[in-house]
Amino acid sequence: MTVTLITGANKGLGRESARQLVAAGHTVYLGARDEARGRAAADELRARFVLLDVTDDASVSAAAAQLDAEGGLDVLINNAGVEGRLPDNGIVSPADTTAATLQEVFDTNVFGLVRVFHAFLPLLQKSEHPVVVNVSSGLGSLSALSDPASPTRFYPGVAYPTSKAAVNAITIQLAKAFPRFRVNAVDPGFTSTDLNGHTGTQTVEEGAAVIVRTAQTPPDGVTGAFLSAEGPAPW
Repeated sequence: MTVTLITGANKGLGRESARQLVAAGHTVYLGARDEARGRAAADELRARFVLLDVTDDASVSAAAAQLDAEGGLDVLINNAGVEGRLPDNGIVSPADTTAATLQEVFDTNVFGLVRVFHAFLPLLQKSEHPVVVNVSSGLGSLSALSDPASPTRFYPGVAYPTSKAAVNAITIQLAKAFPRFRVNAVDPGFTSTDLNGHTGTQTVEEGAAVIVRTAQTPPDGVTGAFLSAEGPAPW
């Protein structure tokens, strides 16, 4: 049976991806930094819980040790992410963006992804069919951000798009470095979640579809790609 780990999975896209993959027959580890919420979500979805804070080395190492002891890992879904919104749900303007603003967002979206991948790499290398799904965003597309006709061009923030552009670059490099793996980035679309203050226009069921589909990429399937519900997305 395919063993799948999803980070940041006690709510939103991560939780819905867990639900759909459990239904597809995967053994899903629901990773969450809040133990009470994570365990409750895992119990409800018939998944397994693993305490996992992607910003903490010790937490990530302990999670990797747990999965190693319990049988390994086949699919890693790097879903944990933050946007860095203001308390009033506003987006930090470029004029107000500081290095600390970027550091906070990058700590989860970029450094957390790398931290998790590095810790779980030995487990993935033991899998017959290792798959990595990096949850990115259309806001990470430099083509879209610079296109006057693109709906993403309106977005004024700096931290979130740059973090997701970094995720896309990491995806390309990892796919090249590990040709036996299937490593892809996905754009779930503008989905209504806590991350964006529920301003999104899609349901979590719609947003999770591309994550779930990419998590089931066959051994001869695409790798090093940026994928959306409609197909390949522009870098």
